[in-house]
Amino acid sequence: MIPKKYTSFKEIDQDLKILKLQQDIERENLKLNFNNTKASFYPTNLLGGIGGVIQKFIISFVAGKVMKKFS
Repeated sequence: MIPKKYTSFKEIDQDLKILKLQQDIERENLKLNFNNTKASFYPTNLLGGIGGVIQKFIISFVAGKVMKKFS
C-alpha cells in the first residue's frame, strides 16, 4: 500500500474521522454478531432445531410402516 501524502491538517482530521467511524461500525457489527450467536445457543432455539429433525424422523418411520402394510 502506498502511503498517502497529506497537504493539510484538515485532510488528516478528515481521514481520522473516517477511520473512527469505520471502527465504530465494525465494533457494532461485532456486538450484533455476538448477540446473534448467543441467542442461537438459547435452549429453546437448540430444542427447536432438534424438534425438526425428530419430526422428520417420525414422519419417515410412520411412512415406512404404512408402505410395508400396503406391500
